[in-house]
Amino acid sequence: MPASYYQLMEKIQAVDFVLVDLTLYLDTHPEDLEAIKQFNQKAMESKQLKAEFESQFGPLLQYGLSYSSYPWSWKDTPWPWQV
Repeated sequence: MPASYYQLMEKIQAVDFVLVDLTLYLDTHPEDLEAIKQFNQKAMESKQLKAEFESQFGPLLQYGLSYSSYPWSWKDTPWPWQV
């Protein structure tokens, strides 16, 4: 895989880690407007990064969260959880 594959995957993982952390924080601070704004901004960033990844390297999420090209592209490796 090209270096850009790993760089983009690392960006996705970093943003998704922030989302997990903010989710845990917001579970105990549900009225923190700034944290909610950060969460929403990172959620949008995550969605954009994942769309960029999929346009370059194929599906990232299973169970109907990512579309497949023709032919069925989930058979192509490496799968995101393998890197």
